[in-house]
Amino acid sequence: MDYQVIWFILITVLFTGFFFLEGFDYGVGMLAPFVSKREEDRTLVLRTIGPVWDGNEVWMITAGGALFAAFPHVYATMFSTFYLALFLMLVALILRGVAFELRTKEKCPCWQKTWDAAIFIGSIVPAFLWGVAVTDLAAGLPIGSNMIYQGNFFDLLSLYSILGGLVFVLVFAYHGASFLQLRLTDKGLLYKIQGLGKCAGGSAVIAYVLYLLLTMENTDLLARPCALGLFLATAVFFLASLCRFAKKPDKSSFILGALAIASVTVGFFTGMFPRLMVSSLNPDWSLTITNASSTEYTLSIMTVAAFVLVPIVLVYQIWTYYIFRKRLCADDPAPH
Repeated sequence: MDYQVIWFILITVLFTGFFFLEGFDYGVGMLAPFVSKREEDRTLVLRTIGPVWDGNEVWMITAGGALFAAFPHVYATMFSTFYLALFLMLVALILRGVAFELRTKEKCPCWQKTWDAAIFIGSIVPAFLWGVAVTDLAAGLPIGSNMIYQGNFFDLLSLYSILGGLVFVLVFAYHGASFLQLRLTDKGLLYKIQGLGKCAGGSAVIAYVLYLLLTMENTDLLARPCALGLFLATAVFFLASLCRFAKKPDKSSFILGALAIASVTVGFFTGMFPRLMVSSLNPDWSLTITNASSTEYTLSIMTVAAFVLVPIVLVYQIWTYYIFRKRLCADDPAPH
């Protein structure tokens, strides 16, 4: 197997892990202001991701670093194309990180509600922008023969890409609700979260069906049987998860939701292969794993490093979630 293919697979794995972990992370942040009017309840909800939210974001940094090292031309073109969008995302993430640290420093209700709003904004904005970016990559962008983006920020926005952003927001909100059902004990709080989750999940189903129809019209992703199968499997997994969640939320609804996120991410990369960025001006100008990759020597060194370090990171993150697996209740002391 070529090194380029290995790194394409590794980047697929990294983005799958990122969307799975950061998906419920963003979802919890989006739902927190709506679960209760009581500050104690909102604090309890946010404590479910307190020990892990920053670790989840490492997956995004690692995926970006892998993209830079393995496919530098893609990194350069992609980050210049989405420059303003990535700047907005970075501001939102910084605001979110600061909010987690500062919201409990004062007991003033206005202070806490302000930082709760910051966490909400810092969760929904990146989720929406990721949906827009992924959809634009699938639909194609005006990339010239010199691998330079020929459009502007507003060329990134279309009915299709905005719908993609909405799908990401709704799916992550549902994923967050499903995660919270595994982490809390308060029945009143869980009942409210279940209602929010059903609303987000039901809306996500409708949005995803429309998204599939526009995907068939605007891209060639579904032309490959394997990619088509994965996109359809996503619908099956998500519907099964939602049905289970509506009846009795448990681990199975969360796992099925996670499988839905994993299958649609792998389906996207499968449909894109061997392309990483599609040129809408000329298919021959698309950036692929061949014309955008680093040298064989660079990739060979990176491959050895990845096979040594990635399992260590996985073991550490699994251990972290194992340590903080206990359900939380209002009487539990907050960590210092």
